[in-house]
Amino acid sequence: MEPENQTQVSEFFLLGLSNKTELQPFLFGLFLSMYMVILTGNLLIILATISDSHLHTPMYFFLANFSSYDICFTSTIIPKMLVNIYTQDKTITYEGCLSQIYFFILFAELDIFLLSIMAYDRFVAICHPLHYRIIMNPQLCSLLVLASWIMSVLDSLLRDLLVLQLSFCTNLEIPHFFCEINQVIQLACSDTLLNNIEMYFATGLMGIIPLIGILFSYSQIVSSTLRISSGRGKCKVFSTCGSHLSVVSLFYGSGLGVYLSSASTQTSRAKAIASVMYTVITPMLNPFIYSLRNKEIKEAMKNLFGIITFNG
Repeated sequence: MEPENQTQVSEFFLLGLSNKTELQPFLFGLFLSMYMVILTGNLLIILATISDSHLHTPMYFFLANFSSYDICFTSTIIPKMLVNIYTQDKTITYEGCLSQIYFFILFAELDIFLLSIMAYDRFVAICHPLHYRIIMNPQLCSLLVLASWIMSVLDSLLRDLLVLQLSFCTNLEIPHFFCEINQVIQLACSDTLLNNIEMYFATGLMGIIPLIGILFSYSQIVSSTLRISSGRGKCKVFSTCGSHLSVVSLFYGSGLGVYLSSASTQTSRAKAIASVMYTVITPMLNPFIYSLRNKEIKEAMKNLFGIITFNG
């Protein structure tokens, strides 16, 4: 196949989840509904944590950031997907594809870093409760968030620049509903060695190391909890950590399931369908997981609705 220089590429074609015309209205309604739930649920958590002074703690500071990242994460891909379904136009511009890759990687990695930071926060709160306010001071919390931003911005920028150097063939069809970087790289006619090296390095640095940190934090939490004699105390610890563990399991379980599965066991279209789990369903479930199992969040939301009703 004759290579086509990347500067001549004007657009890619997103094949989406299904080619069946009769399914398009259903898919549009389904993803629009889920997107509205994501926006509403995460926005309520952000407003609740801001409006309630009792939630001005490191735990809820990180939770508000996590909710804002989820909004940005899904807004990177779902609106374009809805436009493509509604207009029956599968194209995305070359610049739009690069932008989507950049912001998708940026907010995905911010989510990963914040999950590990939240695990560390729970570790300090449970294993070192007397020193919690000293260790998790506002300066450290801000520094942790800033560090995660710097690393995520640099890595997503590096990946985007490496894709920018690629030349593409005449086949520009991406079997996905967004510009997933691995699928884009597979369309390249030029050498992708640097892209693959960076991808494996970034997976270890941005994915595996934070996961190890989360596992270590929770191993210490479990060890500390088992030494608690009170059954009520144990239940309180597991109730506090249960929401975060559920989100970690959903995010990592679905994400790793997609990216570690071999091509022989899953087609590209099947991987696209599986990707819905961590790109759409997990961000949609996160507000429910954190609010339904958290009395403070539920109380803050009641107060928030009371303020909204009063002002209305």
